[in-house]
Amino acid sequence: MSYTKLLYHIVFRTKHGKNTIPEQHEKELYAYIKGIIENKKSKLYRIGGMPNHIHLLFDMHPTFALSDFMKELKEYSSKWLKSNPNFSDFESWAVSFAAFTYNLNDKQTIINYIKNQKEHHKTVSFEEEYRQFLIENGIEIDERYFLQD
Repeated sequence: MSYTKLLYHIVFRTKHGKNTIPEQHEKELYAYIKGIIENKKSKLYRIGGMPNHIHLLFDMHPTFALSDFMKELKEYSSKWLKSNPNFSDFESWAVSFAAFTYNLNDKQTIINYIKNQKEHHKTVSFEEEYRQFLIENGIEIDERYFLQD
C-alpha cells in the first residue's frame, strides 16, 4: 500500500473561451464532473468557475496519469454537455489545461480562491488570471500558443 496525497488545482476553459456554461445551470455540470472524479477513486474538494472556464481542486488517485485523467474528464463531460439542452451553446473544451500541485497546507487557500471566482473576475479577466498562474508557477509562456485551441 502506497500513501499519497496528490492535491491538484486544474484550470481549463471552453473552446475559444466562449461563455457557454450558463450560471443558472453550472451546478448541474459541477455535480456531473464531481461524479466523474469520484468514479476515478479521487476526491473533489472544490469546483467553481465562470461561463468560460472551470477550476478544480482535487486529490487524484495515484493510479492515474494526469493527462489521461483530464482527457477522460473533458471527454465525458463534453458528451454530457452536448446532450443536455441547458448547455445548448457548448461546443467543446479547449485542448489545453493548466495544472498545479499544492501542499496540503494550501488547501483552504485554494478552496477560498475557487469559491471567490465570481467576485475575482469582476476585476480580472481569465487571460490575466491564467497568465498569472503560469508565471507564479515558473512556467514559461510561449505567446505563439498561449490560449490557442
